[in-house]
Amino acid sequence: MKLLILGGTGFIGTHQVPYALERGHDVTLFNRGRRSAEVLDGVTYLVGDRDAGDYHSLAGLQFDACIDNAVLVPRWVRGAAAALLGNIGHYTFISTTSVYASDAKINADESDPRVSYAGIDVLAKSPADVRADMSLYGALKAASEDEALRQFDGGSAIIRPGLIVGPGDESDRFTYWPVRMATGGTDGRMLIPPREDPLQFIDVRDLAEWSVRVAEAQTTGVFNAKGPDYHLTVGTMIDTVHTVSKSEVTLCEASREFLAANEVQPWSDLPVWIPGVGDMAGAHRRSVARAIEAGLTYRALSTTVADTLTWWHGLPETRRAALKWGMSHERERALLALWDRR
Repeated sequence: MKLLILGGTGFIGTHQVPYALERGHDVTLFNRGRRSAEVLDGVTYLVGDRDAGDYHSLAGLQFDACIDNAVLVPRWVRGAAAALLGNIGHYTFISTTSVYASDAKINADESDPRVSYAGIDVLAKSPADVRADMSLYGALKAASEDEALRQFDGGSAIIRPGLIVGPGDESDRFTYWPVRMATGGTDGRMLIPPREDPLQFIDVRDLAEWSVRVAEAQTTGVFNAKGPDYHLTVGTMIDTVHTVSKSEVTLCEASREFLAANEVQPWSDLPVWIPGVGDMAGAHRRSVARAIEAGLTYRALSTTVADTLTWWHGLPETRRAALKWGMSHERERALLALWDRR
């Protein structure tokens, strides 16, 4: 297969490319050329700036399939279509579950209503606009999905991942847990959210490899891409991290009421976690049945934890000096003191 990846040097792409090469594909990457990336044999590197509408290096080239990793705005989809239409067999768009208007419904599937972008001049928006106002993110991703379905009518797949984790994740959300636990927590203890709350995320390699298989099979449709394929809870994740990291940290489980009363923020102070109740009851409980039926598979959580730690320990010391998300030791120490007196 002649495979074009738009992007290809970021988080997802660095796992897609070697997998596609292993499967014998002829891989071309198209991006701005601004990221330092290992030059791989068998890969063609093309340069162009999508925000400036520069697709000249793709002129006249034909591909069996394209995977589009990095779209933030609909005009990028329209520009890619203008450059590729008639010269491509299948288009896979990596979207996000942030397109959904609500996270209240448990086990909602891909038909769940999306964020409205009515009243937004979506084709005028740039990535800079999104970075300046992240409230636009879900709406512009939804508009980009619709643009993909219009431009590549009958030959496209829309993949909606949630939180993507694993080696190479620069967000540190999932990484917080194995790293904090492996380094002894705060004075040998860690505050954790309620064990019963649900969790969903996907190892970047599971997403990357499945997207290549989707392109191979020319699969069409819309798919939630979360994991795993069982009901994962905070308790299961924490216990797996505890075991894999060989940590002796004492775990202190706080109630939702305690965390709310002390203004502990889900997703940021305690990363990954979102309370599994109320308006967010379905945030970590979306249906992934359609993706599994279409071939999405999952590696073991223990593998994700171990490989994340290995990757982290290989980073420069300056990068490992501070996690980007999660609470400081001082904040956790104060909260643990309150937890002791509860």
